[in-house]
Amino acid sequence: MIHRCLWAEKHPELTAYHDDEWGTPLKDSKKLFEAIVLDCAQAGLSWFTILRRRDGYRAAFDNFEPQKVAAYTEKDMERLMADERIVKNESKIRSAIENAKAYCKMADRGRDFSDWLWAFVDHKPIVHYYKTEKEIPSTTDLSDRIAKSLKRRGFTFIGSTNTYAFMQAVGMVNDHILGCFRHPDYQEPDS
Repeated sequence: MIHRCLWAEKHPELTAYHDDEWGTPLKDSKKLFEAIVLDCAQAGLSWFTILRRRDGYRAAFDNFEPQKVAAYTEKDMERLMADERIVKNESKIRSAIENAKAYCKMADRGRDFSDWLWAFVDHKPIVHYYKTEKEIPSTTDLSDRIAKSLKRRGFTFIGSTNTYAFMQAVGMVNDHILGCFRHPDYQEPDS
């Protein structure tokens, strides 16, 4: 029997996401941009809501090509506000565009988004040793610092809570609980 984080057993889509993606170190800048847009879209909603719409977001936002998204106009805003495949929240949609602009500005200045983000954790995941999901914080001093730094660079609709969720998703922190087969120190329980 496979042991995993309890939240991942609520639905087969969550199980697949947990088993294949969540907490896996992601260092591709463009994929990190996608992840931050989706975590901003999640604010106030469940991750499951966004996960089920992820393919729709990819289609609606030109597969999260930052340069394309940064060039969106008011006509694109109207198109996105009418798109049933995504959450139609004007602030969240505008933040995706603004975040693409901030991402591109960093790139134009020679700053790789992945390298910049991963420098906060010395380019390797911080492994936590939580026994239960209740122990896992929703924010940390580090997520506070990263959120503030993102805001200074022009990112919007970003706070410490969705920054920490982002950090978990992209593997900057490993918050798989002890006993989950995805935790690096997992040991098969005695039968």
